[in-house]
Amino acid sequence: MHVHVTYEKYEAKFWLEPTIQLAHNNGFKSRQIKKALRLIQEYEDELKAHWQTHFGN
Repeated sequence: MHVHVTYEKYEAKFWLEPTIQLAHNNGFKSRQIKKALRLIQEYEDELKAHWQTHFGN
């Protein structure tokens, strides 16, 4: 289970399981990755629920 974060030409992928962690980063600055990580942690339950709804289990 993962989530992509995109902005303009930048893209990052974060794994949601087994723990939230950065899979790869293409262009984001460190502070932007940290902010994305905080938001993903804050909305972890909602992200997982939407992932399950979209892709199933």
